[in-house]
Amino acid sequence: MASLVGKVAMITGGGQGLGQACANLLARDGAKVVIADINPATGEAAAELIRASGGEASFVQGDIAREAEVAAMVAHAVETFGGLDCAINSAVLPLGQRVPLDQIETADWERGMAVNFTGVFLCMKYQIRAMQARGGGSIVNIGSGNEHTGEKGLSWYLAAKQGIYGMTKCAALDYGAEGIRVNAVAPGPMWTPLLRENAALNPGHLDKHVARVPLHRICEPEEVAEAAVWLCSPAASYVTGVTLSADGGYVLGSG
Repeated sequence: MASLVGKVAMITGGGQGLGQACANLLARDGAKVVIADINPATGEAAAELIRASGGEASFVQGDIAREAEVAAMVAHAVETFGGLDCAINSAVLPLGQRVPLDQIETADWERGMAVNFTGVFLCMKYQIRAMQARGGGSIVNIGSGNEHTGEKGLSWYLAAKQGIYGMTKCAALDYGAEGIRVNAVAPGPMWTPLLRENAALNPGHLDKHVARVPLHRICEPEEVAEAAVWLCSPAASYVTGVTLSADGGYVLGSG
């Protein structure tokens, strides 16, 4: 029997890329899936693919930078499927370019942090409340494969992603006694729509990534999704407060 049968899972940013891969694998393992995404076209299409394959899925639109919308997304999961057992927070806002810190527009910084950091806080805030009512659960936050290093022009991104790891550890301590596990996954370069766009514009960008990965390849989103879904499952019942690298050894090549 699949390990997540009867469980309810919520995935932010579930309309494409890693989020969609997580949604598909959660449904494969028996979970009822709520796909939360700011884009109704991709979000509803992702939910329909799961339904067409015999799974249960519902789409809810929302912006994770807006607290009322986050509360509504979690409420949708509870009202649609009866509760919330696990969540994968995968939504991200890329600025689309590397920018030295002094050249970052303040408005861009604030919007990036609102989604990439505060948005994760808001999601956990309401997901935890729903899981408390359920008597436990599991949250997985998606970070970055650069969890132990830095890169030029990415302060707007890594400040948020590395902050997520600290927030994950604190939440694991806060809620472990209530049966709520909180972990993070640090992905390496994946064949997401964004990477494909960057590769088309700058082939050297792709070559640089491949050169840093000891496995010498870019992974499919499903390879990282398997790690996130495992952390949601009972198979990871004694794992909390960790950052699991699923990066092909990418961070090892940062020296």
